[in-house]
Amino acid sequence: MFLDQNPSLSLWHPIHASADSVMRWRQILQKYKIAQPIKQAYREVYIITEAEANTRSYSNRFAAHILKNYQFGALCKLRNWKRFNQFHGGGPPELTLKNHKIKVQYFVDFAHYDNSGQYLTTDQVRFYKNNEQMDLVDVPKILFSEALRDVDMFVGVCSIGNDAAWRDGGHQFGQDYWQSYSFGDLSEVAKTRKEILTGILSKLKVAKVSHIDGNFLVVKGKIRTYKIHLGSTNILMEPNNQYLCIVQDRSSSAGAKLFIPFEGDEGLSIIISKALLLAEDDKISDSSIVSQIKMR
Repeated sequence: MFLDQNPSLSLWHPIHASADSVMRWRQILQKYKIAQPIKQAYREVYIITEAEANTRSYSNRFAAHILKNYQFGALCKLRNWKRFNQFHGGGPPELTLKNHKIKVQYFVDFAHYDNSGQYLTTDQVRFYKNNEQMDLVDVPKILFSEALRDVDMFVGVCSIGNDAAWRDGGHQFGQDYWQSYSFGDLSEVAKTRKEILTGILSKLKVAKVSHIDGNFLVVKGKIRTYKIHLGSTNILMEPNNQYLCIVQDRSSSAGAKLFIPFEGDEGLSIIISKALLLAEDDKISDSSIVSQIKMR
């Protein structure tokens, strides 16, 4: 193959490829056990929805969430979103895309029902060019997708819906939101997780007693049957959808020996770890878990 004298090289991004092309790349990664250090073939893609086309200049896709303030602030810094003052309400976090002269803002505010400053509520995502608010259709597709991918990650990591102990923690607010997030629709990240789990489930120790049903991994234990949500990783017990609180050790290495075609999905490891535990629920020694399982 011959290249021009001044070739221009760029990373392949799935937003510029057809669904068939992306699927073929994923099949190649699986077949030859190629693990990508960053998500590329399995990268989440965010395309403007009809609702966003109608609102024109802002997205409500990640509005009305309740986030943990300090965790959110730390993650903003990690992803280079600036100007957010988590202690004094210093405006929405902002991502600057210098090469395109575009700025992205995610509007958040302190939760009005919480006086401790520990929690935030979320609102619109907006794009600006030369300080003028942009119509979303004018934002380059790859920039729109990558910005919303960051925001999806903020919600996925920092939402109170991921807190297994929230419902029983004595909180007087956010209970309806917690229930909806914990067991509701899957985010793009969780949809990718579901696809990966579908591919590796037959290789897991729990393969014979588990299957995927909608948004859940269903695990049949010796005592009860459990539904682990593929987004929040929270658990319901059949037959009455009773909530099971397990505060997971996030240092768990469950699934470390399995091939996964990308790195960094902690939620997938947590789901596998919980499945392994619950498949042998008759051997659980933690009294706080056993008492919940036996409660009818």
